[in-house]
Amino acid sequence: MGHIGNVKDEYRAWVQRLAAGTTGAPEPATPGAWEGWREVLEILCTPEQAWLASRLPVLPATLEKVAARTGLSARELLPKLEALCDRGIVLDLIDPRTGETTYFLAPSVIGFFEFSMMRAHDGLPKKRLAEAMEAYFRGNETLAREVFGFATQVGRALVNEESLDDGATPEVLDWERATALIREARSIGVSLCYCRHKAQHLGQACDAPTENCLSIGDGAGFVLRRGFARPIERSEALQILDQARERGLVQIADNVRSQPSYICNCCGCCCGQLQAITVYGLHAVNPSAFVPRLSGERCSGCGLCAKACSICALELVPAGSGERRDARPRIDPERCIGCGVCASRCARKALRMAPREERPYVPLNTVERILRQALERGRLANFVFDEGAGRGSKFFNRVLKALGDLPPAKRALANEQLRSRFVRVALFAMREPKE
Repeated sequence: MGHIGNVKDEYRAWVQRLAAGTTGAPEPATPGAWEGWREVLEILCTPEQAWLASRLPVLPATLEKVAARTGLSARELLPKLEALCDRGIVLDLIDPRTGETTYFLAPSVIGFFEFSMMRAHDGLPKKRLAEAMEAYFRGNETLAREVFGFATQVGRALVNEESLDDGATPEVLDWERATALIREARSIGVSLCYCRHKAQHLGQACDAPTENCLSIGDGAGFVLRRGFARPIERSEALQILDQARERGLVQIADNVRSQPSYICNCCGCCCGQLQAITVYGLHAVNPSAFVPRLSGERCSGCGLCAKACSICALELVPAGSGERRDARPRIDPERCIGCGVCASRCARKALRMAPREERPYVPLNTVERILRQALERGRLANFVFDEGAGRGSKFFNRVLKALGDLPPAKRALANEQLRSRFVRVALFAMREPKE
């Protein structure tokens, strides 16, 4: 695009590098959004830091491997990487068994956009950053479609457990329960909600709590180390969940079954994921395995359920005599994400959450999720052959395992994108997975 000439080459290189991963920061077409995009990049890091970020792999790599990509010695590189980790532009992983640290480039979402607003005091000009982000995000739908315009989403809805129909309770799996995720987490951190913190600086704050973004398990490790979150006990985390439910917030977790890394407590007025549904009509959140079911004889037509829905998936429509007391909620099953907030507002229990006819698919783990996202975006070769984790590494072997576990149709598509004899042999040597 013509505008890109006004951006320094170092920032251009960073953006191009992000495009090799699952979610980038694409250049928007409209002038106002473009100015916001440029300013966000320049606020978050210096040109030197942007160049260094452009050299990072999208798969975890050791300090020595990153140094080889940059031309810097490991000793020179380490403090520069540490500074980027402190900004959330680079992520570091520490192997709990060996203590080895690996580094890789953070995506835009969920990634450095969120990290930039997860703490109050870090030297960034928060108000200017919030205004630039708003211009970029709202100016057009470029970023929304980059992040949410594909089948595999970054987040999944968690059903409000108190809204479940009695018969549905045995069908709820532990990874579908927010309380179970908290009880099983080895470590927990709480941060400022990126979305509501940004809204505060824009003068658009709502009355929902700001400090209630939960990081759990391995996901808590990075944010706690880098000061993006404060450590909390399990009891406080459960209290945060309860308070969020009382306020009618939607609970969204990492879209994986094994070891999810976060639980967000989201409001429709501030949350970017929910607004991608209401503003752009995207299926931006993987639905839970439950939907609201109406018991008509109990319903009073009060409309509290429709008012509580953050994504306008319910509306009150006339029924019977056409009088208000005979109105009933009509549910849009294609739009509904199964959070259960509507049912939680029904004092008569006319709405209860019941199992969907077909349970939405949730990737097993982060490796499978990002592989599916890369495959859907046509970026699988960039991801698999990135100069991060090499052949024979534990991470690369997990990548191959996840590829082998894809359904046959997706596995064939992966083979077409990769066009690699090595991966093709490894991929199709694995047994056919069950659909």
